[in-house]
Amino acid sequence: MPLKNLNLSLQFGALKDAARHRAALPRRSVARWIRQALQNDAEITVRIVDAEEGQALNRDYRHKDYATNVLTFDYTQAPVVTADLVLCAPVVAREAQESHKTLQAHYAHLLIHATLHAQGYDHETNERDALEMEALEILLLGALGYDNPY
Repeated sequence: MPLKNLNLSLQFGALKDAARHRAALPRRSVARWIRQALQNDAEITVRIVDAEEGQALNRDYRHKDYATNVLTFDYTQAPVVTADLVLCAPVVAREAQESHKTLQAHYAHLLIHATLHAQGYDHETNERDALEMEALEILLLGALGYDNPY
């Protein structure tokens, strides 16, 4: 399958440990991970935020008052996928440590996960869809050389 065209904007908010997160997220790697999960060309913004910004976005848009690992704001799925993917750096770092993964491997997983959400995949509505999405994530990450994230 040919590589999909990707117009990528990679943004970093005000982070205390910005150098660590920037090192785990080289632009070329972020583009590679996202392209791995794309079925159409895409225009995607990836924003790495602190806990305060992550909590505010989760509260304002999902009505859940805590910082979560990733939020997907999907706008179109075809002919071009357009989305904003917001990852909360402190939550991602904590989860990576707790699950004994590298920070980069966890970011790769979450970006593939969010890119699938941006294309209509959903793991929250029923178990069959959740299993399909999980299997696809494992397959895509394996093709990139990453272990099963689950």
